[in-house]
Amino acid sequence: MKLDALKSPRYRRFWLGSIGSTGASQLYFVGLSWLVFKLTGSAAYLGLLGFALAAPTIVATLMGGLLADRRNRGRILLITSFLAGACLAILTTLDATGWVQVWHVLVLAALLGLVSGFDLPARVAFFPALIEPSQMMSAVALSSILWQGTRMILPAIGGLLIAAFDTWLLFFLCTLGFASMSWILLGLQNASPAPTEPSNDRSLVSAIRFICKEKLFFVLIVLTYISMFFGTAYVQIMPVFAELLGSGEKGFGYLISATGIGSVSGTLIISRFQHSPALGKAMMGGGVLFVFALILFAGITGLYADTPWGFYAACLFAVVGGIGGSCFLISSMTVLQLAVPDPLRGRVMGIHSITFSLIALGGLVLGPLAELFSAPVAVLFGASVMGLSIAVFSLRFPTLWRLNGQETITHL
Repeated sequence: MKLDALKSPRYRRFWLGSIGSTGASQLYFVGLSWLVFKLTGSAAYLGLLGFALAAPTIVATLMGGLLADRRNRGRILLITSFLAGACLAILTTLDATGWVQVWHVLVLAALLGLVSGFDLPARVAFFPALIEPSQMMSAVALSSILWQGTRMILPAIGGLLIAAFDTWLLFFLCTLGFASMSWILLGLQNASPAPTEPSNDRSLVSAIRFICKEKLFFVLIVLTYISMFFGTAYVQIMPVFAELLGSGEKGFGYLISATGIGSVSGTLIISRFQHSPALGKAMMGGGVLFVFALILFAGITGLYADTPWGFYAACLFAVVGGIGGSCFLISSMTVLQLAVPDPLRGRVMGIHSITFSLIALGGLVLGPLAELFSAPVAVLFGASVMGLSIAVFSLRFPTLWRLNGQETITHL
């Protein structure tokens, strides 16, 4: 994979600084999930945690997209990084002193979700200003590698740190991560001034109208929403699988890391198809692979959790699922970034950014299903919905499988 975007000094500084904030996001997800499960022992509360994280993020993302198209995107990122660090500093204090209660965690999770909602649209609209158009695919892949690479490594480290020191240390490290990103952003404040392109309609409605008019955007965004809400959301109830498999805190970290390993591998694999006539087949095939991996993950954890090899098989299928999901996500996101007009970029990509909130929000469905039936049944349900959706969209828009990476694609 080419790393052309790193040749841009401003993007390189932004990417390196993002290691701190992105790594912090991965660690606090692990810490919040385990802390809530330790305090309550309930899969339903894990779903409630997902709601607390996701609902404010979704609402704020829509407003954040408007803000990103009207204000200085670099300044927005500086403010959101500072506020996220402040929330985590409070959580560190509460956890370290033993004063923390589950409602504290849920409130602070909601505040982190709110901050993240303003951060995401500004972030995806900010980095294109740091690169040349020819570097876009490289930048999208690098951003994914950063996100998925930290998810591959840090959850396992987080599980070890929880076992050795408890969750407060994770939240302290997250505070430092956002502080480092704030420092980097101070030096990039002139990189992305407020957008100056004239526009008669700078409302959210115009972005929604654009997505509905351009069927490529509509189909890929809806499919991505479904993939995250019903598929990737199984990571939200991963502590339940760690307990089911008898692997504890360390196993929880390894299971999350396995999904990250798969996602990084998928990013590297799909980068070979970005300029290939088989781009559509690789993208949609990745979605199908994800569905089958989830079905096998549910089968292993439901039928063979007590066997010596059950945990390792679960990790294997988590890796395979990560590969498939990443192949779909990276390809679709690259196509959208290249096709969206810059005056609409903040709002359109902000709507797309809701994708990442749906991972946590999906726990609100899978968590209660896990309580009512079992965690494997919950995952099987999500995989079935996702598989049915892929089949329906494939029949309605068969050209999805024929997207050509050698051509500029703007519609179906």
